[in-house]
Amino acid sequence: MMRLAQCIDAANAEMNVQLVAFVFMPEHVHLLTYPLDEQPNLGLYLARIKQPFSRQIRVELEQHNPKLLERLTVRERPGKTCFRFWQEGAGFDRNIFSREALEASLNYLHMNPVKRGLCERAIDWKWSSARYHEEAPLHRQHDDLPHIHGFPSGAFD
Repeated sequence: MMRLAQCIDAANAEMNVQLVAFVFMPEHVHLLTYPLDEQPNLGLYLARIKQPFSRQIRVELEQHNPKLLERLTVRERPGKTCFRFWQEGAGFDRNIFSREALEASLNYLHMNPVKRGLCERAIDWKWSSARYHEEAPLHRQHDDLPHIHGFPSGAFD
């Protein structure tokens, strides 16, 4: 998890993206981010997370679990194989335009481990930002909530 978090941090810094919330699940990741640039390249942002992490995993598997490495090596076309750690495709993304949608998204991603039976309360899942948001819930934060989370002032007006 630490390596993935480091890749996310590096991508956030490089691509000028603010992390609002996250949940690391056993087989997938939820990220709620706010791009600070007017024309963000989300495909490149995801590549900046996925590629370095995949390289790290591949090295680890080469050294310690070649059978799993073999299972994760797929045939792209005749004569060409590649290591595929991440599921194909860009994932699921959507834009958030209201405070209500932001709160619903935070609740959805933080409750993911609870719904899966991995913990009883969202704040119990240690690979999540739920504890941070529990300590400073959106409705108790300053009136300039959008600014605090990297959203420009007036983003929810």
